[in-house]
Amino acid sequence: MKLLDERLQILKEESAGRKIKIMILGLGSVGTYLLDYLLSSKDEGIEIDVVGRNEEKMACDVNIVRVASLIRNQNRTTVTVRSGVDFGDVASIAACIRNCKPDIIVNSSRAYSGLKYGSISWKNVRAYGIWAPLAIKYTKNIMEAYEQAKSNAVVVNTSYSDAVIPWLKSAGKAYPDFGSGNINHLIPRIQFAVAKQYGVIDYWNIDITYAVSHFHDVVISKEGQTEGIGQLIDIRYGGKRLEPDLTRIFAACKIPMPVDAKRNMMNASSNYEIIRGILDAVREGGRTKLHCPGVFGEIGGYPVIVDGSGEEVRAFLDESRFSLDEMRLKNRESIYLDGIERVENGTLFYTDELIEKCKTAFGVSLMKQVPFEGIEQAAQFLISEVIEKNIG
Repeated sequence: MKLLDERLQILKEESAGRKIKIMILGLGSVGTYLLDYLLSSKDEGIEIDVVGRNEEKMACDVNIVRVASLIRNQNRTTVTVRSGVDFGDVASIAACIRNCKPDIIVNSSRAYSGLKYGSISWKNVRAYGIWAPLAIKYTKNIMEAYEQAKSNAVVVNTSYSDAVIPWLKSAGKAYPDFGSGNINHLIPRIQFAVAKQYGVIDYWNIDITYAVSHFHDVVISKEGQTEGIGQLIDIRYGGKRLEPDLTRIFAACKIPMPVDAKRNMMNASSNYEIIRGILDAVREGGRTKLHCPGVFGEIGGYPVIVDGSGEEVRAFLDESRFSLDEMRLKNRESIYLDGIERVENGTLFYTDELIEKCKTAFGVSLMKQVPFEGIEQAAQFLISEVIEKNIG
């Protein structure tokens, strides 16, 4: 697997004069929203492959998005359905990647579809990290297939990248370049809250630089508080640093949201933002700041810059406000509360607190360590012993 900068440069050079191909793996609610947003961009310079197992379902979902987008006079993009691909079968995925030759791959697949895992875990154990084996189950297959296909695509992962991407990297495996969602969902909430406090009309110009893991995305969004953990955040407007009362700001971030699939509009928007940042860098020489979980295989969420303004396209962690050591420390402090003690040498370690909570809430004995080779077994345990016994 080439370095991200190398692959961004390859994309810039090889896509000159042709359309850029985007592959969406899995067409659940995240994938469908993302497809809608991409078609709504009126971008004639992209084409999209939608990949999954069920051709009939995918064709129906693609058709409604294509027609609705064209009614709005926005659709300028060719969409092709690629069916018969089983995300549990590496060879099947590799063949599809090899044949389609995508420039950007978005993994929006889920090992257990139709369920927001947090609907079970948050009210019972106040932690999402328990689901890491399920989140990585298909991602590891996709990245193995990516290697087999000798792809140079830039890869965006949708599910719990805070731990999934570093888990793959620590095991010496190929890993996605960007994670979508999570920390990204907090940025607009903070912009809205700061704008209201300072009377700012153009809230989109409030500049946020933030490093934190998935746990605080949830606890701040749901409860408007930080569980007593200080936040590593820098807020600026018009080049001037603002120092609002963060307790009030985070309290204002608790805004009503749906709990069904409509919430995935945010994750799809995060994917869209990453794709547009990449396209802007390689086609227009633009520079974009993103907030992504798991980027470069780092645990938690970080600010990252995608910069095409120089001779070569670059992507790097933004250390203009905080050092990498500061951001790593804060993320480890945050993700511990999500039930993950650490990830190293291909093994994920749950916290003792999560293990005890799971025993009390679900009557199960969660393993302390999940080695890379034990992911499938751990994922099936979570499905049969936790999910299927706590839904319905």
